[in-house]
Amino acid sequence: MAKVFTPEEVKAHNKSDDNFIIVHGDVYDVTEFKNEHPGGKKILERVAGKDATVQFDKYHKLSVLEKYKPKLQVGSLEGKAPAPKAEEPKPVAVKAAPAPVAAAAKISDEEAVTVHETFGDLIPYGDPGWYQSYHSPYYKATHAALRVEVREWITKEVEPYVTEWDEARHVPEKIYQQMGQRGYLAGLLGVKYPVEYTDRRVASVPAEEWDHFHELIVTDELSRTGSGGFVWSQIGGYGIGLPPVVRFGGEALKKRILPGLLAGEKRICLAITEPDAGSDVANLTCEAKLTEDGKHYIVNGEKKWITNGIWSDYFTTAVRTGGPGMGGVSVLLIEKTSPGVSVRKMDCQGVWSSGTTYITFEDVKVPVENLIGKENQGFKVIMTNFNHERLGIVIQSNRFSRVLYEESMKYANKRKTFGKKLVEHPVIRMKLAQMARQVEACHNWLENIVYQCEKMGTTESMLRLGGAIAGLKAQSTTTFEFCAREAAQIFGGLAYSRGGQGAKVERLYRDVKAYMIPGGSLEIMEDLSIRQALKVHQAIGMKL
Repeated sequence: MAKVFTPEEVKAHNKSDDNFIIVHGDVYDVTEFKNEHPGGKKILERVAGKDATVQFDKYHKLSVLEKYKPKLQVGSLEGKAPAPKAEEPKPVAVKAAPAPVAAAAKISDEEAVTVHETFGDLIPYGDPGWYQSYHSPYYKATHAALRVEVREWITKEVEPYVTEWDEARHVPEKIYQQMGQRGYLAGLLGVKYPVEYTDRRVASVPAEEWDHFHELIVTDELSRTGSGGFVWSQIGGYGIGLPPVVRFGGEALKKRILPGLLAGEKRICLAITEPDAGSDVANLTCEAKLTEDGKHYIVNGEKKWITNGIWSDYFTTAVRTGGPGMGGVSVLLIEKTSPGVSVRKMDCQGVWSSGTTYITFEDVKVPVENLIGKENQGFKVIMTNFNHERLGIVIQSNRFSRVLYEESMKYANKRKTFGKKLVEHPVIRMKLAQMARQVEACHNWLENIVYQCEKMGTTESMLRLGGAIAGLKAQSTTTFEFCAREAAQIFGGLAYSRGGQGAKVERLYRDVKAYMIPGGSLEIMEDLSIRQALKVHQAIGMKL
């Protein structure tokens, strides 16, 4: 049981070699830590034996306490109220409409709108509306339970260390393994939960009830860390490298590699981009020639900017097996241990802990059984995969925009200039309003598209939603860029230095271009959104 102190007892520890402080009613021994304190030991010595809550809040966020509590807290002040025990939100179904109305709208019991109890910090627009008791037709009790489960894990095991991992350019392997153990990896493939290939399960959601909105929640909650590098380290390569195997790979191949991948014991990535071929996939040049006996492909070429490639065991690789253009492209699963495969890590502007990689293939022998889909029909595999990849980018970008807005709102209610809190200045409120407006617009479009994905089959969604998803990627990433710029202006110099209160803002500012370019650059997405929409609507009877 934690020791209880009186203020007088804490006051006795007021020397350089015996330094206790009080923060939010808890007592910390910072005697040894003062030499590690980023602001220098004198700051802690000035508040030795005193309540330092005001000084702490001025320069730090509460997440700092979560990181240092285990090793520095020695007790609490007498009379401190215990923290309220978090309760799992209990969904409350809205009463059904009168019979004639319900019948006219054709609302089934499963589609009845549900209101969930409030969840999170309740900053206006800091979370999606259904987190704050607004009505939604999309979410059930399992969605609310999953939200609690993932946020608790992220808050405890991840968020306190994200800045440290980003600076180290690496996230500990145990975190990725936990993603597998907790069943999250198996639920991030844009398909039904693959129970036939794994015994891992998500604690709060029965596998048979898993849907696209559960996947949205996991990705969204991972993104609350405010680090593209962290999110990509966990699902950047996996979320785009494995779906093609699941959808188009042979059964023997899937049985061999899926169990290890879904468990978090192995890694996979997508290798499409080349030094001279990015969004222009049809012009890739990495070559795969069939051997005379027809048993292997010999692969030669390079791939660049490959997320997670440095750690991956498998590369889902686009290669040229035929003539020029999209008709000569195939997809192969290439194993890292194959002779002739070499990788080197790349240094990039942002997403530092994502493991961006340059891959070289020199006479790499690949069994024909590793062909994903059919020879020279790999373009279909790639295009089918793009919708899922881009939706992931949208979810991340939109939550990052929320993070930037939320961080700005909290800081604006704490920081004072010219005798006023920042939020009391109209120019700052205008920035916050514009950020919130764009975030909410993106999120509502996102939920609508995820609902369409839930109702449509793979082929229909690929054909009908490609343009809309491209447009939403363009909108969500430009919103991300806007929020990063405005948040940086609100934080000022704190957003220019790494770490500290502005850590998320500074980091996300660097990550923006990693979202506006990969998965189809902004300009190509905007053009594609209209071209694809015109094709679809011409097919369904458009009248101009």
